[in-house]
Amino acid sequence: MDAGSAMRTVVIVAVLVAAGLYGSLLALLAWQQRRFIYVPDRRRPDVSAAGVAGILALRVRTQDGLDLLAWVTPAADERQPVVLYLHGNGGHIGYRAPRLAWMTRLGWGVMLLEYRGFGGNPGSPTEAGLYEDARAGYAALRAQGVAGRRIVVWGESLGTGVAVRLAGEAEVGAVVLESPYTSILSIGQARFPFMPVGWVLRDRFDLIGRIGAVRAPLLVLAGEQDAIIPLAMSRAVFAAAGEPKMFWLAHGAGHNGIGEAGGFAAIRSFIEDYWTLQR
Repeated sequence: MDAGSAMRTVVIVAVLVAAGLYGSLLALLAWQQRRFIYVPDRRRPDVSAAGVAGILALRVRTQDGLDLLAWVTPAADERQPVVLYLHGNGGHIGYRAPRLAWMTRLGWGVMLLEYRGFGGNPGSPTEAGLYEDARAGYAALRAQGVAGRRIVVWGESLGTGVAVRLAGEAEVGAVVLESPYTSILSIGQARFPFMPVGWVLRDRFDLIGRIGAVRAPLLVLAGEQDAIIPLAMSRAVFAAAGEPKMFWLAHGAGHNGIGEAGGFAAIRSFIEDYWTLQR
């Protein structure tokens, strides 16, 4: 074999190896994609460890027959909002107990809804499943006599897509989106630019495609130094939303520090200024 033929052989082998590795990586991404999106703590959170008086651990039944855990605290009176809190992609509702305590001190009612596959709940998380979970939480509040105009839907990170879907379908008093993204597809394409993510991704959470259906007052919060969800995505969601709306930026804050950087105060002010107009 001459030198030219040998070189061609080496190139062909290298291309075949690279193609095989690429195909294997794509197959792994397709197979394990939901492990990248959902990172649940499957342990049942202990309501007594939350340190908040008056919490009730309730069962919420979904349309597809799952019994989900929810932590609920009643509002101080019927003039106060009731927050349906839809958390992000990791942990369980026990990690959000400090937020529950903060809202309870304000006199707000709260439902911390746990998703399927999280916090000891049955099932496995999917985009369609999380939408069903949110609808079940909303229906449970309405069944307790809470008017739709009193319900504030607060979505955190991944939960912002769930919140937008629910708020576009049901009557709510206000919507809070903490670190919203345009879509999970866009995030996937940014993180794996060399992969055809659009071919394999099943759970897309097209938030920006649905934000126009939200008619309630909207607050968007974003961290200036968010390394998980680019600030430009949150700004794009805000720009696509209808009025009335507010944007609040946590200067110097990352993905998980928005509330402590002044976001909680911004949410309280928003509720007082906007949600009260719906009463």
